[in-house]
Amino acid sequence: MQRRAAMRLVAGVSLLAALPARAALPPMRVYKSPSCGCCTEWVKHLRADGFVVAVEETGNNAARARLGIPPALASCHTAEIGGYAIEGHVPAADIRRLLAARPKARGLAVPGMPIGSPGMEQGDERDAYDA
Repeated sequence: MQRRAAMRLVAGVSLLAALPARAALPPMRVYKSPSCGCCTEWVKHLRADGFVVAVEETGNNAARARLGIPPALASCHTAEIGGYAIEGHVPAADIRRLLAARPKARGLAVPGMPIGSPGMEQGDERDAYDA
């Protein structure tokens, strides 16, 4: 009986070893206002998904200008990760996809503060993202 339990444990460990490991993520730096609650919630969303996030409570205007993000794409926080700019409430899964694919792009943006995006949750309400 104990031998069967041990064999099941070994089989389970072997199965886990066969699963692909999540790729290590580069560190992220977020620029936001110290008083912005939705930015803080977005950072919590990223950390819950395994991102290592350093937060600069200096606002994001200078970072947005330095990264060349046009005003039409502006939101309440700006981030840098792996050579890409992230503007606004971009979901963690989309940032992971960007980092895995490594396209020739400046980054991702979710302009404004769409209801239902990470950090902007309000029940079941959801604004549509523009494609």
